[in-house]
Amino acid sequence: MLCLQKQGKAVTDHMSGFSERLGALRRQRGLTQAELAARLGISKSAVSMYERGNREPELDLLEKMADLFGVGVSALLGREEPLVNGDPELTEYLESLRDRPELRMLFSVTKNAAREDVEAAVKIIEALRSGK
Repeated sequence: MLCLQKQGKAVTDHMSGFSERLGALRRQRGLTQAELAARLGISKSAVSMYERGNREPELDLLEKMADLFGVGVSALLGREEPLVNGDPELTEYLESLRDRPELRMLFSVTKNAAREDVEAAVKIIEALRSGK
């Protein structure tokens, strides 16, 4: 159970997946724990403890994390899948590519790309692989 506090009020919620989600979002953005800590105004050890599930953030910090990663608090807590660039169609398209090993590299370069850019990159990679 997570006890989030905001202005002295405790909000209880399940922390299912939070630590894993935080680490995954940080890595997707290419951030180290130290870089994330600096952006959030907390210590690197605090980020490490959050990612290991040894510590729980207060609600204000949780909201700041969600804003930084461009996801909702619910997505950060693992209640919903975060959308890529707020685009459900792009998110679905990328999910369909996830199981293709030759396209995995796209996930590190598409975090700020439009769907058209991702589709163009896929076509280029497929053309290179087929020798055309």
